[in-house]
Amino acid sequence: MSYRSNADLGGQELRGAIIPEPEGELFHAPWEPRAMALTLAMGATGLWTIDMSRAARETLVNYGDLGYYEIWLAALEKLVSESGALIESAIRPPRLLRAESVAATLARGTPFERAPVRAARFAVGDTVRTRVDRPAHHTRLPGYARGKTGVVARVHGTHVFADTNASGLGECPQWLYTVEFDERELWGDGLPVQRSTISVDAWEPYLEPV
Repeated sequence: MSYRSNADLGGQELRGAIIPEPEGELFHAPWEPRAMALTLAMGATGLWTIDMSRAARETLVNYGDLGYYEIWLAALEKLVSESGALIESAIRPPRLLRAESVAATLARGTPFERAPVRAARFAVGDTVRTRVDRPAHHTRLPGYARGKTGVVARVHGTHVFADTNASGLGECPQWLYTVEFDERELWGDGLPVQRSTISVDAWEPYLEPV
């Protein structure tokens, strides 16, 4: 059974018009910043990874009917329930994010680069093809870029592999590349030519040589 990612909308027809919002307009209701704060605070506990959090959002059955922070809140409810955090006898979270540490913690971020244990399979300028199959788990390879041919534009080193990290299988660091695709390779020849190049960051297991 294939994995359904509701966030993988590239190349699909969407319902209704896309309405641009003013730059810097972050919230639309008083509860939204609270939902963001709760999500950040619970994510910092270490009860789940950022990739588990993304996967929880993308598997919401009503994803398309929810607003941005409604998706965050629904996914948080799902993660809290599945992690056992609501059980009275649950173990104490590995970490706590205290109010006085929020600014410094957010500014520091979370590094996901890891030391390589083997040489990279590809180099800048190599022609590669992305895998065509739709895996039965969370993945960061967009559906519109599957089975497509592009050129490696940048090698980023080894990073935590989102596919395994989302499934609770560990970090399994993999080489990460920026692959550039001609617009016609992704969208076909039926659209007006924009002379665009689309860049996709892709881990090594997503790629094969051409």
